[in-house]
Amino acid sequence: MQFHKLTADRFEFECGGAIDNFEIAYHTSPREYRKGDKVIWICHALTANSDPEDWWSELVGPGKLMDTDKYFVVCSNMPGSPYGTTSPVSINPATGKPYLLDYPAVTVRDIVSSIILVRKALGIEKVDLLMGSSIGGFYAIEWAVTEPDVIKRAVFIATTSRVSPYLTAFMEAQRMAIEADASFREAKSPEGGLEGMKCARAIALISYRCFEGYCLTQKEDNDDVVFARKAASYERYQGEKLAKRFNAYSYWYIANCVDSNNVGRGRGGEAAALGTIKADTTLVSIDTDCIFTAYEMEKMVECIPGCKYHMIKSLFGHDGFLLETGQLTEILKPLIED
Repeated sequence: MQFHKLTADRFEFECGGAIDNFEIAYHTSPREYRKGDKVIWICHALTANSDPEDWWSELVGPGKLMDTDKYFVVCSNMPGSPYGTTSPVSINPATGKPYLLDYPAVTVRDIVSSIILVRKALGIEKVDLLMGSSIGGFYAIEWAVTEPDVIKRAVFIATTSRVSPYLTAFMEAQRMAIEADASFREAKSPEGGLEGMKCARAIALISYRCFEGYCLTQKEDNDDVVFARKAASYERYQGEKLAKRFNAYSYWYIANCVDSNNVGRGRGGEAAALGTIKADTTLVSIDTDCIFTAYEMEKMVECIPGCKYHMIKSLFGHDGFLLETGQLTEILKPLIED
């Protein structure tokens, strides 16, 4: 996919604050949009970038299910993320230093506002298929409510329309881990808080996977081992891996953004808001997902007019949305090719 940047003269944040010359990074199929193209818009998850060929490579790309030669595929990078959009580690022109903790608070509705700017800049009037998984599902749902006449068909995977107390607790534990790193609080450099972020990532992984998955992949090779260390090593490895591509300030801001997810705020409640969705909608849950449970998603199905529902099976919990590409293909293929 092809990388682009859009510069907004001024981006106003919902909770206050604004940034001039605000850059929004996004990827598209490697050509210009042509009126009449079938548009597939993908909303990325927490620490992903706007190139789904990078993190959903089995589904997105030339000749694949979401064929970037055949369809016009778009994915926009959320505010706060360090993958090209103006973020906490970007330089504040007023000070000549990175924003860090001076960056405005980001909400799910801010993400949608940035996406709408990209949509309009591209000249896209209708999105044929909107797709969001995990945190990407938060702002996909919000967008389907904000612009109901724009979205023709939508698929929301392993997500919810309102953050649960359980997920808020997980996110707060991650923020606390970052805040416990003194270098984060000092806010002297974009490198601050990395040790705390490694810990936050380890906490997150426990929620992304499940008992069965850890027991399958992280079982000790030696039955006589004194101290079990394989799963511990995996946790540390994943923290180190994220530290090489992300920063603690972006992570903290996006983790905070998660708690703003409430599609019913100011709209008469969750059910009333979901009831305004006009898109032909499909919801997909994962049977072992502990942070976006099937129960939560089934409640959403009851509120969205004409909504269809599927549950996929996985030994890997929430991360099944990245790993169970075969099951997802069976669900998505008729929706894309119709």
